Amino acid sequence: MTTTRKPVMAITLGDPAGIGPETVIQAIASPVIYDVCNPFVIGHLDSLEAAAKAMGVPMPKVNIISEPEEAVFELGTIDLMPTHVCDDAVIEYGKIQKEAALRAYSYLERSIELGMAGKIDAVSTTPINKAALAAAEVPYIGHTEIYQALTGSPYALTMFNVHKLRVFFVSRHVSLREACDLANRERILEYLKNIHTEFTKLGFANPSIGVAALNPHVGENGMFGTEEIEHIRPAVEDAQALGINAIGPESADAIFAFNLDGHHDCILSMYHDQGHIACKTLDFQNAVTLTLGLPFIRASVDHGTAFDIAGKGIAQGASLIESTRVAAEFAQRKIDHEASAAQA
Repeated sequence: MTTTRKPVMAITLGDPAGIGPETVIQAIASPVIYDVCNPFVIGHLDSLEAAAKAMGVPMPKVNIISEPEEAVFELGTIDLMPTHVCDDAVIEYGKIQKEAALRAYSYLERSIELGMAGKIDAVSTTPINKAALAAAEVPYIGHTEIYQALTGSPYALTMFNVHKLRVFFVSRHVSLREACDLANRERILEYLKNIHTEFTKLGFANPSIGVAALNPHVGENGMFGTEEIEHIRPAVEDAQALGINAIGPESADAIFAFNLDGHHDCILSMYHDQGHIACKTLDFQNAVTLTLGLPFIRASVDHGTAFDIAGKGIAQGASLIESTRVAAEFAQRKIDHEASAAQA
């Protein structure tokens, strides 16, 4: 696949009372980021200045922009796009604050405006605080819900990426008991169709989707549960009838280990912890969350606002660097695939 141009990447500052600004200072100083994309930051200058002071590092040169095309994309310079929301707010580290949440929400709104206008290819987000969002009366619980609603996307697929493991989830933030009920034929088939659609857009030819079982030993022909017989295998067969390269169900205690070499392009796990435990055990630090199904690629660090250490200058930016790198990797795939399709 021929590389065309590097993706343009927005990095949002997150809740300024948390560690987001500190991690952004570190990420934007990484040559790795500039090797794979053209990055700029959406946020407030005073938050970045406070972060640099807390870290005991010189404040980098800043280029204030209002549009991505005004950025210089040079290592050593932060191209900063302010939103001017709650400009006069005095943000205190480690506290739930309405003004901090409103700032953070404005960064997401701006990234969505840019993405919908085709001015960015991807966005890498630093953490927001759910309690702060509620205090600010933001009508969404988190990033995924915000991006899906404001882009008008029919679905938003969460995918965990760590090394060669790419894992989707039939259910996420529900009880284990409810998760078992959600592992039904209709829902699994819908996920398989959406995953196939998104991976095809990314240039995966006939993407291979490994499907994890729900019960031990794939249910042992019904001795350990009948979900594989009644729901999971029929959903896989339904998908295959549609031309989708779904394979399984495969034993959940083996599918992740057997795919460390990338045997399947991705895996559909049946519930949150089934996939998360495998990925985080493999490499906790470099596990990255991606959202597919939007008009652009969105990736996120896999940690929270860390109010307990915010402003102490000890936050680590490795996760944001990896998040941005992975977002750029997938955005590049999409750019190159679209370019190849246009030339065909």
